[in-house]
Amino acid sequence: MIRIQQMKLKPGHTPEAVEEKAAKTLRLAPEQIASCNVVKQSIDARKKPEIWFSYVVDVTLKNGSEENVIRRCRNNSVSLVEPVVYRFPEPGTQSARHRPVIIGMGPAGLFCGYLLARAGYRPILLERGKDVQSRTRDVENFWGGGPCLPDSNVQFGEGGAGTFSDGKLNTLIKDKEGRSGEVLRILVEHGAPSRILYENKPHIGTDILSEVVKNMREQILSWGGEVHFNARVDQLLLEKDEIIGVTCADGREFLSEAVILAIGHSARDTFEMLEQKQIPMEAKSFAVGLRVEHPQALINLSQYADEWPEQLPPASYKLTAKTEEGRGVYSFCMCPGGYVVNASSEEGRLAVNGMSYSRRDGKNANSAIIVTVTPEDFQLYAGSSGGPLAGIAFQRMLEEKAWNIGGGRIPVQRYGEFAEKPKGQKKQRVPADFLPCMKGEYTFADLRPLFPAPLRKAFMEGMEAFDRMIPGFADDAVCLAGVESRTSSPVRITRQDDFQSTIKGLYPCGEGAGYAGGITSAAIDGMKIAEAIAKRYKII
Repeated sequence: MIRIQQMKLKPGHTPEAVEEKAAKTLRLAPEQIASCNVVKQSIDARKKPEIWFSYVVDVTLKNGSEENVIRRCRNNSVSLVEPVVYRFPEPGTQSARHRPVIIGMGPAGLFCGYLLARAGYRPILLERGKDVQSRTRDVENFWGGGPCLPDSNVQFGEGGAGTFSDGKLNTLIKDKEGRSGEVLRILVEHGAPSRILYENKPHIGTDILSEVVKNMREQILSWGGEVHFNARVDQLLLEKDEIIGVTCADGREFLSEAVILAIGHSARDTFEMLEQKQIPMEAKSFAVGLRVEHPQALINLSQYADEWPEQLPPASYKLTAKTEEGRGVYSFCMCPGGYVVNASSEEGRLAVNGMSYSRRDGKNANSAIIVTVTPEDFQLYAGSSGGPLAGIAFQRMLEEKAWNIGGGRIPVQRYGEFAEKPKGQKKQRVPADFLPCMKGEYTFADLRPLFPAPLRKAFMEGMEAFDRMIPGFADDAVCLAGVESRTSSPVRITRQDDFQSTIKGLYPCGEGAGYAGGITSAAIDGMKIAEAIAKRYKII
C-alpha cells in the first residue's frame, strides 16, 4: 500500500479532489487507482489567512508495481506502508467455572465487555447507575433544578462520565497493535459518524455518543453477555489472595475468577471499600482549576483569521505553561461551541465539566484551565494525613467550597474581578455583557476563596500566559466557573505486568484505576484487560 503524507487541499474541495490529487502526486491517471482512503485529515493554519486541509491517504493500485510508482514520483512524502490490523488473541488453556464480571460501564468496562462478548466469553457487566436513556432524563432533570441522584448523574450510569462531555476521541497513546483504530471502527459500526476514522481530533458529541453506547450494550446482549443496571458493588468476595466474586448493595452475588474494576474516577465509596479490603492503592497527582468561557468567535479569530471558510469546524486550542514556582498549568477538555455543566455526584459538593453536542454549534467555547496538584498539596491544604485516598479528601474540600460559594448553583465570576485587576487596565475583546452557556443553574459569586493562594496565583499566571498566545483570553469579561476537580483519578489501584492486582483475578482497569485519561485511552485499557483474560482462560 502506498501512503501519501501532507497532501494539501483548500477547504470546500469536492470529494473527488482527494483521489485526483493523489493520482497527480503519484504521476498516475486516476483510473489506475483501485482505492484511495483518507487516513487523517487535519487543518494547517500556520500561514493564515491561507488555510488548508492536510491529508494522509493510503492508495492501492489496480495494476503495476507500487515500488516502481514510488521510485518514479520522487516525492519524500510518499512511502510504502503495511496496514495495521487489530487481532484479538487466541483463547488460553485454563478452565474457569464462572464468567468474567466487569464492574462499571464507562469506556473501559464497555469495551472490555464488548471484546469478551464478541470472543464468546459471555461477560457479566454490573453498572451502579441506570441505562443511558433513563440516566439522561435524570441528568436533564437535575440541570433543571431537580435532585442530584447519587447513582444516576453526570458521573455514574451507562457510558460513564464521558457520555456527558465533548466525546473527544484523540489520544497520545502510541498504538502499534491497532487498538485505537479498532475503538474508532467499533464506534462507527454502532452509530458514530465515519469521519472520526480520519479526523485529526475526532469527536462524537454527547447526543450521538449516548446512542452508540446503547447500541454497543445491545450487541453485547446479543452475543450472550449480561448487563445489570442499579447494581452497585459494595463488597469483594476474597479467599486468601484470590477473588471469587462480588456482592451488590441490594444483596445480589456474582461469582467469578476474573473481576474487572472499571469503576471510573468518581467512585469514591468504592475506593473506600477497596481500602478497607486492603487492596493496594496509592494517591496520585492530578489537576484542578476552573472552567473558562470565551465567545467561540474569539477563538475562531485567533486560530484561523479575520475571515475563515465556512467549511472549517469551530476552532479549538491546546495550551500549556509553567509558573514561576514550577507548577504546570494547561487547558483540559476544550469544548468548542459547548456548555459548562454541573457534574456533581454528591450532595453538598459541586463540580463542573465541559460538554458539546455533535454539531458544536453553541455560541461559547469553554475549557478547563487547571493546575497540577500533588500528594504534598493534599496534606498541606486539605489537612490529610496521607494515604491512598488523600486526593479524594482534597477534591471534596474544593467541591464543598464551590457548593457553599454558589449556594448549590454553579458559581461564576468574571476574570477581571477574580484577578482583582486595577481600574483602567480593562481589555475589551470580550464584550462586558458576555454571559456563560451552562447546563444547570448558576449564579455570579466570588470564586477567589475557592483555592489556596499558591494555586490561585498559578491559575492567574497561566491565564496571562495564554492571553499572550490568544489575545483576549484573559479579558476582564471572560467567565470562570468552578470547580473543575474531576480531571482524572486521584487514586491508582496498583497492578502487575499481567494486569492483575496482588489479589489474583482482580483486574484494575481504565481511568478510575489510574491507567487512562479520556474515552479512547480508557477503551484501549479495557481492551488490554480483555486480551489478558482471553489469553488465560478457555471460552466458557
